[in-house]
Amino acid sequence: MSSDEPAESSGTEERSGSEAPPVPEPEHHGEGLLEVTAPVPYEASLDDVATLPPEEVLEKKPPRAGRDLKAAIAVGLTLGGLVVGTLAVRKESFLVLLMAAVAVGVWEMRAALRPTGARAALAPAVLGSVGMLWAAYAGGPAALTAAWCLASVAVVLWRAAGPPEGAARDVLGGMFIVTYPAFLAGFCALLLAAEDGVGRVFVFILITVCSDVGGYAAGVLLGRHPMAPSISPKKSWEGFGGSVLLCVAGGAVTVRLILGQPWWIGMLLGVGVAVAATVGDLMESLLKRDLGIKDMSNLLPGHGGLMDRLDSLIVVAPIVWAVLTLLAPTAR
Repeated sequence: MSSDEPAESSGTEERSGSEAPPVPEPEHHGEGLLEVTAPVPYEASLDDVATLPPEEVLEKKPPRAGRDLKAAIAVGLTLGGLVVGTLAVRKESFLVLLMAAVAVGVWEMRAALRPTGARAALAPAVLGSVGMLWAAYAGGPAALTAAWCLASVAVVLWRAAGPPEGAARDVLGGMFIVTYPAFLAGFCALLLAAEDGVGRVFVFILITVCSDVGGYAAGVLLGRHPMAPSISPKKSWEGFGGSVLLCVAGGAVTVRLILGQPWWIGMLLGVGVAVAATVGDLMESLLKRDLGIKDMSNLLPGHGGLMDRLDSLIVVAPIVWAVLTLLAPTAR
């Protein structure tokens, strides 16, 4: 086609690449009603961001911490006050607090499993968790194991009264929640049952808090290399290093000052706690990612659910109990 031959008409005029697309004309229907068509999607580029004022770019940058720090601190202090207050009053009062916390954790876990179709029996799981904690405190490891077996049998028998459809899934879900968190929390009751049980529980909680604080601070300030990006993108190797360092220091100090045991036991305990706490965090992150949820519940502002706070503690408890039982034994 020659240059002087007119172009074929397409119903629209050709426009240059720099011109914005035309805004669709509103369509009138019936009695003066106006329907506005959806705007054309707009994709921002790096050049667009570069034209923003620096202060606007800073305002749009998301915080690295990822949680409401003020609410998290307030709730953390409240929970810490309950723990310290019950331990200072009487051992059994802390045991009651532990039973209540685990019962709430069982309820949260049961609700979290519902999207999978698992309808775990709540009554035997809650009663079994309370029974396991009391058995551990009163009878030791053998009683804790026996109570777990009885709770598992109760879950099966309770489900057997219902229809057969989905029974295997429901039973497995019920046995999961009587194990995690209930059975693992029983090791905290074993720590409490010792002659110096209050001190052992304080050491257990303080070192676990050191893991959380050290990992959080180092991760926010120095985090560059993700540990498990597909499971927990914000957890970094730098954060894990901070967790180990603070746990080792906190373990050496608390084991020496609170339990009167050699400092090197506290250092070994600190390494074990840092590893176990990190595994506990990743376990729950993996579970929540598979279930498609962000938090186990919205019970605690700034934290999510109670299980979002217990995830490290219940995995750390068996490690602390095993290390102190082997290296710093004491009478029940």
